[in-house]
Amino acid sequence: MMLHSASALCLLLVTVSSNLAIAIRKEKRPPQTLSRGWGDDITWVQTYEEGLFYAQKSKKPLMVIHHLEDCQYSQGLKRVFAQNEEIQEMAQDKFIMLNLMHETTDKNLSPDGQYVPRIMFVDPSLTVRADITGRYSNRLYTYEPQDLPLLIDNMKKALRLIQIEL
Repeated sequence: MMLHSASALCLLLVTVSSNLAIAIRKEKRPPQTLSRGWGDDITWVQTYEEGLFYAQKSKKPLMVIHHLEDCQYSQGLKRVFAQNEEIQEMAQDKFIMLNLMHETTDKNLSPDGQYVPRIMFVDPSLTVRADITGRYSNRLYTYEPQDLPLLIDNMKKALRLIQIEL
């Protein structure tokens, strides 16, 4: 009898603690795999084709971030991008977002080469905006961590151009 109630108590404790662990786990959202560290609250599309579809459908620009996990420049940009509230809010609310660790078949996304990090904007008419560039003449679409103010301006420019042109 004593053994039976001890095992029942043990079972009760296991059940309570595992339910508690599940409740705690639900509280802390696991990182979204598609964000790859660029912002877990942003809704990311999985493919370039999906991004084009949603850009056209929603009339929002598509922002394409090309990066590599083992690139220190990509990592540096990712860190400040993910921590910047203004960028995260704009990305979440006003853009279709895609980050890629491979090249797409669209050669318009690499007008001056396939380097990383590289950020390109595509408007809802599915035109790659080659006119929205960073500050480097040898790599027009790259940004460094200290270039965030320019990236923010370029995000706003992408939004303005859509208003004017659509």
